[in-house]
Amino acid sequence: MAGTDHVNIWMRPERPARGPRPAYSRAQITEAAIRVADAEGLEAATMRRIAAEIGAGAMSLYRYVPGRGDLVELMADRVMGEIDLEGVPSGDWRADLTRYAEGLRAMWLRHPWIAAVPRALPGLGPNQLRLIERVAAVLDPYVSVDEGLSLMSILTGYVESTAREEVGQIEEARRSGLTAAEWMTRNSPYVRRLVDSGEYPMFTKIVLEARQPHLDPGDRFRYGLERVLDCLATPLSSPHEPRPRDETFVTKPAHSGTTNEAAPATACPVCGGDIPETATGRPRRYCSPACRQRAYRTRRTPGP
Repeated sequence: MAGTDHVNIWMRPERPARGPRPAYSRAQITEAAIRVADAEGLEAATMRRIAAEIGAGAMSLYRYVPGRGDLVELMADRVMGEIDLEGVPSGDWRADLTRYAEGLRAMWLRHPWIAAVPRALPGLGPNQLRLIERVAAVLDPYVSVDEGLSLMSILTGYVESTAREEVGQIEEARRSGLTAAEWMTRNSPYVRRLVDSGEYPMFTKIVLEARQPHLDPGDRFRYGLERVLDCLATPLSSPHEPRPRDETFVTKPAHSGTTNEAAPATACPVCGGDIPETATGRPRRYCSPACRQRAYRTRRTPGP
């Protein structure tokens, strides 16, 4: 099958087991690529350009990074590491999610080329995984895994869409020489005609009453962020009760077909799911390490 021989960049050893010591590191190559992309955009960060940036031969770069797709993945993961979530979760979900959202937006504004990185599939680099771990840990006491994924997607989607718009406005201002305020002034005669026509009452209300278009981009972002967090407050209002697992996406192993083979009789006390039988050793009390850890945290949490 096509693509099965690809080895994930994170599984490739940085240094070969044999041979001379490498002249460069992945970190050096990644930093050079980020410098070029910050200054000139992602398209400028070609393998040939990065090789010239560090003084290496173009083909020699492939000894360190197999291809440009791998280089872009290294770049994206490196800038994700700039989002500081040390101490998260703190016990205050709103403060933690605000910190994540503001850190993500700040990273986008420092590195506008991130908007051009293909995001059809999630990144699995160490920095991105650490972010997932911390944000998921904020949500874990309140919602199921699937609900947590949806909430993470909603919050991240808001941040990235507004940051993408802000980056686009900066690029457009650079291209056209017009700031957002100057653009509004230039188009005000046309907007006045639309308002006076009476054909667009809701648009007219927005023009006359809306404050958002006149806010600083940071204030506009924070206003919207507070509304998003208000929406998340309902599912995050209290710790969730354990519930049976959704088996829609779970593939259970088939039984051997013998008549004396019985399904597990014990349910996990945390999620209600089946506890797999063990071939040897003591019987399991929980269906997974995640449920075992959750039960441990519950026991360690002092009562009121």
